[in-house]
Amino acid sequence: MRLLLAEDEKEMSRAVTAVLSANGYEVDAVYDGQAAVEMAQKNLYDAMIFDIMMPKKDGMTALREIRATGDVTPVIFLTAKSELDDRVEGLDAGADDYLTKPFAIKELLARVRSMTRRRGDYMSRQLTFGSVTLKLDEGELSAENAVRLAAKEARLMELFMRNPDKEFTTDEIFAHVWKDEQDQNSDIVWVYVSYLRTKLRSIYADVAIVGDEGGSFCLKNVMKVNY
Repeated sequence: MRLLLAEDEKEMSRAVTAVLSANGYEVDAVYDGQAAVEMAQKNLYDAMIFDIMMPKKDGMTALREIRATGDVTPVIFLTAKSELDDRVEGLDAGADDYLTKPFAIKELLARVRSMTRRRGDYMSRQLTFGSVTLKLDEGELSAENAVRLAAKEARLMELFMRNPDKEFTTDEIFAHVWKDEQDQNSDIVWVYVSYLRTKLRSIYADVAIVGDEGGSFCLKNVMKVNY
């Protein structure tokens, strides 16, 4: 799993990164709120851990900007603040959990595990981008008409629709959608992107999966698509 850690105290950042990495997480560490926003816009994360008091943008401002894009990645706030009003403000900004410094690293690990397990429980099962709607429970993709998607097609389309305008490499897509299948390789990504492009065309969608075989892909809202 990949995590984003935004903590401006570099010694703490290094310590938390080391423990998370030792427990099997891939960690991207940044040191201010603006960098956190930029990383969240570019990359796919399973969870994010933000300090509140950071330079350039505080954690609450950064999270509000991230949530405004439709990103629902679980977020834990780390802060020295412990007053009830501060906790409420953090949760209202879009945080899922709140941990007051100093904290036990075992508790942070437990909360990250809990959030990533529960992520699917509170994520919307119906997604819309442009004219396209994806109903995950029915496996249905619709615009001017509707088509059914196979399980892996729906999983791949879900990734794109939860992260519109965000670019993913072939390897990132493969790791996210086919992570439990040892008998596949990343070549399968292009095959399924091609399937989805055909189905988007068949429903007269105004969105497109942009990118070339072996490279990066992004779902964009466009009026005319050349496949």
